[in-house]
Amino acid sequence: MVDIQKVSILGKESIHCGFHLIPYIVQTVLKTLPSSAYVLVTDTNVASLYLGAFTTEFNSALANSESRFLSYAVAPGESVKSRDGKAEIEDFLLANTCTRDTVILALGGGVIGDLVGFVAATFMRGVKFIQIPTTLLAMVDSSVGGKTAIDTPHGKNLIGAFWQPEYIFIDAAFLETLPAREFSNGMAEVVKTAAIWNESDFALLESRSEEIFTAIQTPSSNSSGREKSTRSTAQDLLLRVIIGSISVKSHIVTVDERETGLRNLVNFGHTIGHAIEAILTPTILHGECVSIGMIFEAEIARQMGVLGQVAVGRLTRCLKAYNLPVSINDPRIARVPAAKLITVDRLLDIMKIDKKNSGPVKKIVILSRIGATYEQKATGVADSVITKILSEACKVIPGIPSHDPVRMATPGSKSISNRALLLAALGTGTCRLKNLLHSDDTQVMMNALIELQGATFAWEDGGETIVVTGGGGSLSVPAKGKEVYLGNAGTAARFLATVCTLVQPAPTRTVITGNARMKQRPIGPLVDALRANGSEIDYLESQGCLPLSITPAGLKGSRIQLAASVSSQYVSSILLCAPYALEPVILELTGGQVISQPYIDMTIAMMKTFGVDIVRKTDPETGKLLDIYEIPHAVYKNPPEYNIESDASSATYPLAIAAITGTTCTIPNIGSASLQGDARFAKDVLEPMGCKVVQTETETTVTGPPIGQLKALGYVDMEPMTDAFLTASVLAAVAIGTPHPGRELSDAPNNTTRILGIANQRVKECNRIRAMIDQLAKFGVETKELDDGLEVYGKPIPELKTGVSVHCYDDHRVAMAFSVLGTVIKETVLEEKRCVEKTWPNWWDDLENKIGLKVEGVELHDSHSSGSLSSPAIVETPSVVISGMRGSGKTHIGELAALSLGWPFLDADHYFEEKYQIGIKEFVAKNSWPAFREAETETLKKLLKDYSAKHVISLGGGIVETPAARDVLEVYSKKGPVVHIVRDIEEIVTYLGAETARPAYGEPIEDVYTRRAPWYAEVCNYKFSNNTKSGPDPKAVAQEVSRFFKHVTGQSPNHPANLAKGKKSYFLSLTYPDINLALPHINEITTGVDALELRVDLLRDQDSFDKIGSYVPSKVYVTNQLATLRLATSLPIVFTIRTVSQGGSFPDAAEAEAFELFDLAVRAGVEYIDVEISWSAKCISGLISKKGQAKVIASWHDWSGKLAWDGTEVMQKYQDADKFGDIVKIVGKANTLEDNFTLHSFVKKVTAASGSKPVLAINMGVVGQMSRILNSTFSPVTHPLLPNKAAPGQLSFREIQTALNLIGQLPTQKHYLFGTPISHSPSPTLHNTGFETLGLPHKYEILETKEVGEQIKAAITAPEFGGASVTIPFKLDVIPLLDSLSPEAKLIGAVNTIVPVVKPDGSKTLHGDNTDWRGIREAILSKLPTKITQPGAGLIIGAGGTSRAAIYALQSLGTKKIYLFNRTRSSAQALVDAFPDAKVELVENLGNWSGPSPTIVVSTVPAQATSIEQNVAESMYLPESVFEAHSGVVVDMAYKPAETPLLTLAKTVGKGWQCVKGVEVLLEQGYVQFELWTGRRAPREVIAEAVLKKYESS
Repeated sequence: MVDIQKVSILGKESIHCGFHLIPYIVQTVLKTLPSSAYVLVTDTNVASLYLGAFTTEFNSALANSESRFLSYAVAPGESVKSRDGKAEIEDFLLANTCTRDTVILALGGGVIGDLVGFVAATFMRGVKFIQIPTTLLAMVDSSVGGKTAIDTPHGKNLIGAFWQPEYIFIDAAFLETLPAREFSNGMAEVVKTAAIWNESDFALLESRSEEIFTAIQTPSSNSSGREKSTRSTAQDLLLRVIIGSISVKSHIVTVDERETGLRNLVNFGHTIGHAIEAILTPTILHGECVSIGMIFEAEIARQMGVLGQVAVGRLTRCLKAYNLPVSINDPRIARVPAAKLITVDRLLDIMKIDKKNSGPVKKIVILSRIGATYEQKATGVADSVITKILSEACKVIPGIPSHDPVRMATPGSKSISNRALLLAALGTGTCRLKNLLHSDDTQVMMNALIELQGATFAWEDGGETIVVTGGGGSLSVPAKGKEVYLGNAGTAARFLATVCTLVQPAPTRTVITGNARMKQRPIGPLVDALRANGSEIDYLESQGCLPLSITPAGLKGSRIQLAASVSSQYVSSILLCAPYALEPVILELTGGQVISQPYIDMTIAMMKTFGVDIVRKTDPETGKLLDIYEIPHAVYKNPPEYNIESDASSATYPLAIAAITGTTCTIPNIGSASLQGDARFAKDVLEPMGCKVVQTETETTVTGPPIGQLKALGYVDMEPMTDAFLTASVLAAVAIGTPHPGRELSDAPNNTTRILGIANQRVKECNRIRAMIDQLAKFGVETKELDDGLEVYGKPIPELKTGVSVHCYDDHRVAMAFSVLGTVIKETVLEEKRCVEKTWPNWWDDLENKIGLKVEGVELHDSHSSGSLSSPAIVETPSVVISGMRGSGKTHIGELAALSLGWPFLDADHYFEEKYQIGIKEFVAKNSWPAFREAETETLKKLLKDYSAKHVISLGGGIVETPAARDVLEVYSKKGPVVHIVRDIEEIVTYLGAETARPAYGEPIEDVYTRRAPWYAEVCNYKFSNNTKSGPDPKAVAQEVSRFFKHVTGQSPNHPANLAKGKKSYFLSLTYPDINLALPHINEITTGVDALELRVDLLRDQDSFDKIGSYVPSKVYVTNQLATLRLATSLPIVFTIRTVSQGGSFPDAAEAEAFELFDLAVRAGVEYIDVEISWSAKCISGLISKKGQAKVIASWHDWSGKLAWDGTEVMQKYQDADKFGDIVKIVGKANTLEDNFTLHSFVKKVTAASGSKPVLAINMGVVGQMSRILNSTFSPVTHPLLPNKAAPGQLSFREIQTALNLIGQLPTQKHYLFGTPISHSPSPTLHNTGFETLGLPHKYEILETKEVGEQIKAAITAPEFGGASVTIPFKLDVIPLLDSLSPEAKLIGAVNTIVPVVKPDGSKTLHGDNTDWRGIREAILSKLPTKITQPGAGLIIGAGGTSRAAIYALQSLGTKKIYLFNRTRSSAQALVDAFPDAKVELVENLGNWSGPSPTIVVSTVPAQATSIEQNVAESMYLPESVFEAHSGVVVDMAYKPAETPLLTLAKTVGKGWQCVKGVEVLLEQGYVQFELWTGRRAPREVIAEAVLKKYESS
């Protein structure tokens, strides 16, 4: 017996719904659809679960029949939904002689249904088919309606047909094996359908999410649910939800089968959702993208004024209840690499291709309320409106509000909303809350109360009223493993900390946590008070902050003492919960001045409304109110209805706009009788600033003075309304009128506003005082920070800077305050505009719709952020913190790091000594080590607060001795680099033995080192090896420091440009057991490659050299090997651990050891980590979460020779690798040459999709060498000098280039030298040697002509033109022939390099560059002493064209002063004028310096024009004073003679000077040219040897 519920579609009851339907499906199909062949098509995943049951049923039923049952399984995933996938199924049908009477069954998710449906629509011109969806998404969406399609590289579902299935069988039991994420994926469509059609269905989804989840989380045994009598309540609910959703779609399809209007409605959320999906697929699922799309499209409806915020809030909460993302900034989205590609322009571009559109107008389904749409079809929406909603930032267009006088209500008070929610939840009975704030904060509070099972919530009046049924104080621990997540909701965190103590006793504890900022906000005083009262509360991370683990044991009560000088919310938290304590409570507030007393009074007044009276004690002698409160043991009694006041803090923004624009604004529901302190803002702040204020008990009206006539406030105490100080600050910025009498400040100018009483604002969503100071400074407004507030010095509006981009710190109050300033200051950009969702989600809409000021969306680009919608809140690059033992080299490495990053360097010990005005040694002697450690920790906190961005901070070695300091560092390491500098302990001991400036340890250094080592590992997320034992080249150390710190900070990640699409990249697989063996040949073996693969599994230390078989090298040995390699080359490293089963030497079972080594690689700043997908997903995910700038190569190797590149297994492996890797690597084994071409086709297919990841796919073996030749991404190569190849069939870089040329993939190019006379130029030797060494087929020739004429034009426009060098006299004449110039070429005014640039369409443009300056710069750097970090002065002799390049080179080195000497002053002056920012100074005589002596000298005049003898005719005299400095670098650009007078003089008198010949500069600029033309680093040593040999022989 089977109980079926049928749904009609297109006049036929063809949708059959129930549980455990496989026998029913087979019987129904065979009975009603006779056929010679029944073909079930599924994917391999579903086949493993259900194909056996279907096969058994069909074979049993067809045992005595001539009909056949066939099945076919394709690869899972979206990629099979393609032309190739369709052909694969069709070929199977044809091979099995299927005819036109065939019935095809599609068993699977949406991909299978769409694909198989399209096959059915076209096979034999159409055969019958049946949909058997196995995912919720397919059940409620894709299986219903007859749409079938496949994808193409141009987009999803662009080729298909309408083909209605004969049946759709909805077997809800299939959902029991569906992963929870896939279930949520389907629930997006269920929520969507209810949102557009049926409010009661939506309310059901809203209120019963946990029950719905229960239905799939509880497997049904013995086919329970097949009959109604065996169905559980959860199963009934689940089926009801599914059928409800299907019924809506069925109705719409029946009315509008071909999608001409009404059927558009089911695309709510899809217009934007599909665009997001096009970028994020396959990592992010369809329903997840549609969920985000629904919120965006609901916000568009809100912006248009047709949908209220209540509906947006309800939709958001409902989607979140099913674990769906509602924002691009959701961590699940943001961590996807492709999310960086989501920009407004790209989304709009993708949205152009949408079947709903009418020409260029984009059509979007617009909600008018929950359960209804604005039109019965999609509505045309302007791009500007879509842009405004999608953009991460916005700007207010200055002007006069068009709706003046404005009358508007603000959202409900956040403070009152949170208190009302908690009071009603703790109370008994039902309470209807009206005007509740619908925001992130209140949503967090509601969700938490639901998770604690403290109350139930329902909606009335379209969501305008929330009905709370209180639990009377009955609370339970959330489900096992479930943490109560509070985001950045400070009020909720503080209130719930006490609420959780009320939870009924249970064996498990309640954990409350929040986001990164919430984990920094203090809660210590409240926890201290609760602990002292007997509650068990533990800090799980940092002391004094969330997350908290709370034992459910009830609140003891009696006397509680609380320090209330930080936040009044601590007080309100205890007051609100006190009636439910075991004993009546006496709450005594300690610690001096109580913060924000009005908020405490608000709490007491609201508690009274809910039936509990609190007595505040008074002094019996004076009658003065004391900070002691008596709270009785009681239960709240809910009033039937409670109206929540509008938010007074939010009201300050529209009132301030009236003040600053000289208009009028009225706010009802906020007046003198308000519970909120901020209601005083109009009278206490705006009226003294010159505004007319009329305030009744329930209404406030403000009229501003004429624009620009606001008065400074002088002194104002804002302690009763601290949140409003931000609004006051932006008004004060333009307030220049003299303060009212009695408010003037005797110690400050008349334009001063001094705001006090707001110290607590430092611990809000951000340090708001510092935020206002920093952001007002961008406008040119001066401020001064005070202990308890700040001063703002007003300026006239025209004097404020325009075009400011305001960083909002993800703080709603910062964003809304600066939007007020944006009404009068042009082009003010508000970053992170979505942060207003905390309290006024529709603020930007209300600005436009209710106030009448236009708001435009702004997409932030590189100057602000990555330009990505998914960018998190914009913050400056975090500072680098350096830690390690004293003597490890922290100062030296830190200074080098600071120099390379261009950041200031701070030594914490020096900072400490300046702060305390005493040396550390003396401080310890005077105060003890513990006192020093405590002071050191406080210093650390201040350093990280005051210098949180773009600094290098070096800490004392013992900072890790203090637990509190370790906590601080560990928290900081979550957002910025904390680098452990490591040095050999013997070297440290030697160094410290001679050091006397610091206090002695009092114990062996080795013991100190051993004790601290695990602490350094705990707090540091990076590790830099300062290998001094081998006496490394200082320049190599500086180079590695630069690479490491630029990489880990993200300033310049060390990733090769050749990984870009359309280019070829290679890495050399090192097979040495000891990297030291490679060092003598490192430059030769790395020729041409982009990276080095360190095969960690092949490493062997000296004791294990002869060890064969599986092996795990020690972490110490691997660390040393990495450090050694780093000092030898700056090439990126691919860190590979290849297991035995994957063709390597690492034990397959040693997963823990492998991931310890991977962790080591991340800490060492390795660029690429090869991770086999055979490792556990948990370990791989853990690695990805902390990989920083490292890229993961997710790899799979199949040595069997059975991997078919056109089969299902390889696609499965690709999809598995794609989930984890930034690069996908799949290695097979070729049996035939054709296997390589099949591989090539596979790569083309998977990389055709927009946003696809790079793929490294090759075949092993000699037969597979063609795949290595054709591979584009990181082809592994070998070299003849390596001890052996890393894999069979490996080729060298040179061999691959030769092969590419032979098969026409690397055509021969011609390169030229243009100029005259050039017959003796070494350039042909330079470039041809490079080409030959790399195996490139190109040729470099001299083309000497008298002018830039037809010969040169013909050469540069020829198809084979590969680039050219340009020398005298054509460096200017060639410019008109070029399409573009580099900035350097423009500034220098000359071109010496022509580079052909190939555009995507295959056409070429000619780009001009200048590499002369690079040649000069690199030559100087190669010889510059390391102690000269920034040259104080340089000298350039001569004023010709090369001198311009020399000035640019010295400027790029940061030279503070450049002396210029030339015999013709007018020529020299022209050069000075051309470089106004370079600090060039003319000198009359060599040796007469106005400042420091030059440490760099560059001569650009011919050698024969100089002399070291005086009075030589036609010669420039070079005095010895040119080399007055003790050391430096001298460059003579003249090629001949080899020993010029200038170089001879340097060698004679400048003993510390390094000489650079002109030919060396030629080489350096030639290396740059070579790389510009070929994309490959030049083989420097080989080229230099050949060029110098030719040079010396001539």
